[in-house]
Amino acid sequence: MLDFEVPAIAALIEERGWASLPQTDRIGAIYDFVRDDILFGYNRADDVSASDVLRDGFGQCNTKATLLMALLRGVGVPCRLHGFTIHKTLQRGVVPEAVYPWAPAEILHSWVEVELDGDWLNLEGFILDSPYLQAIRAAFPDQDNLCGYGVGTDRLGAPQVRWTGKDTYIQKTGIARDLGTFASPDDFFENRKQAIGRFKEMLYRHAIRYWMNARVRKIRNGDVPPVPGLGAKRKVLRKEHGHAA
Repeated sequence: MLDFEVPAIAALIEERGWASLPQTDRIGAIYDFVRDDILFGYNRADDVSASDVLRDGFGQCNTKATLLMALLRGVGVPCRLHGFTIHKTLQRGVVPEAVYPWAPAEILHSWVEVELDGDWLNLEGFILDSPYLQAIRAAFPDQDNLCGYGVGTDRLGAPQVRWTGKDTYIQKTGIARDLGTFASPDDFFENRKQAIGRFKEMLYRHAIRYWMNARVRKIRNGDVPPVPGLGAKRKVLRKEHGHAA
């Protein structure tokens, strides 16, 4: 899955000049690319390759983690995957209410750990692109604790998502179980698949994920759908981005 030697990824690394940067800047530049150039969205499966994620131009926690690891490995930065499950409530608002009851109680989740100056740092804040996260913050202007819309944080007003050489998080408070660390996403997914059954998996791959991605695009543009228990301000006027929801 970490196919960083394929031409598309190797060319990206060369074009951006990441390998020539100091270690801290190297991590930060790649982190920023995966956070904002690769939009938040849902790929066909969790276990797609890094080059597939790059080609799609979007991803979620597990798939963006794969791309982040591949780019870091491609420039010689030590990294590993930390696997978890998250409560399905974290996805409420992105998962349409009509199919939300079908979702398993716990969903596979991961973040990337990177070694810097002898310490292992947790990187999770790359999952949501900045415009999407800003729309969520605008919809909940007076709230710090939120578990929904792909967000799990108690610091919504000042989320830990910017690379400063320290841990970053955006879904941490939604974690249900710790599954340990893995050298690669291949190791993590070798014996772990989302337990939803073949029919629901096919329905997700060919229909539901497109529905979810359409909702993500609406949210990014300021139209945050209300869900039970999460009183979002439905319409958010985002003049700074030229959008009126």
